[in-house]
Amino acid sequence: MATHAVAQTRPSDGRVLKGRDLITIGIFTAIYFVIQFATMLLGGLHPALWVFMPVIDGLLAGVPFMLMCAKVQKPGAVVIMGLIVALIYFVTGMFTPLILGMMAGACVLAEAVRALARWKGFAGNALAYAVFGFGMCGSPLPIWVFHDSFMAQISAQGMSAEYCATLDALASAPVLVAMLAGTFVAGLAGAAIARVLFKKHFEKAGLV
Repeated sequence: MATHAVAQTRPSDGRVLKGRDLITIGIFTAIYFVIQFATMLLGGLHPALWVFMPVIDGLLAGVPFMLMCAKVQKPGAVVIMGLIVALIYFVTGMFTPLILGMMAGACVLAEAVRALARWKGFAGNALAYAVFGFGMCGSPLPIWVFHDSFMAQISAQGMSAEYCATLDALASAPVLVAMLAGTFVAGLAGAAIARVLFKKHFEKAGLV
């Protein structure tokens, strides 16, 4: 009887993150951050690239996120990835309370989606990735949330008048809706791209 009771508890033990899981999360988070940081740098070329940075991220960073989900089918993986990314941005001075709030909310919701899908299945993890992408929407959101003070700040920091004028023109409700909707759709597309590129890995992990 006691043996049977112990056996019943073992499946839950399989959902506990272990050292190897943390290493896997760290590796894929590093790849994810490199891709994300590269798209952020593109924002210096044109304001539209910065405003729609979360959309570009969604398309390009699906591979490391989805592979991590395939290899670590346990709760907490997405939150840890988000914490690491947030910590890096904090250390480099590119972190704001708005990004913190968006990242925290996105991580919690993404974890909830994965939990509902029992951490398996492509659809659940793809939806989690699309939700996770909203975390970096906190980067361009000040254009709308703190418009006047934000525009004054970037102007004082040396941004060209042309860049500021273009960015100001982008601060409209339709662009905000397009950025948010585009982030979600791009996340789903990025997950689909990852599945096409690494179909065998997903089939082996049961994410089909």
